[in-house]
Amino acid sequence: MNAKTQCAFISLILLVVLSGCKPNGPNNQETIPADLVNNPNSASSNVGKGSLPVIQFDEVEHDFGRIIEGETVSYAFSFTNTGKSDLIIGEVSTSCGCTVPSYPKTPIRPGEKGVVKIAFNSNGKRGYQNKSIVVASNTQPNTTVIRVKAQVVNPASEK
Repeated sequence: MNAKTQCAFISLILLVVLSGCKPNGPNNQETIPADLVNNPNSASSNVGKGSLPVIQFDEVEHDFGRIIEGETVSYAFSFTNTGKSDLIIGEVSTSCGCTVPSYPKTPIRPGEKGVVKIAFNSNGKRGYQNKSIVVASNTQPNTTVIRVKAQVVNPASEK
């Protein structure tokens, strides 16, 4: 082998070795640390579920019945943390801007109770209304859906 061929051969070997030592994964993306795979809130793991908080609502649906269009009605959904660690509600979102939630912003200790309040404004609504409220918390699963419903009527148009 001449010197030129040896130099090309050594360069090729170095290129292969150095490209194999990169800390990045395919397509030059960062690799995920192995400890994230063991997240107890992942779908495939049962690690630590017994020590997580559990949100237990007294009821998950409330029917306001028949209400007059334009009326605002409210309801308080009571819940208990039946788990073994503090329950933290991160967010409560609704399916419509006509439904406004309020919820505790501080941790709920095991065994303690709390309330998610919902106000439904029926202005501009008619007929059967069914609104979903999603409570996102540090539980497994991390969302719970509660609902309010009502039959909104306009007495003037029913005559």
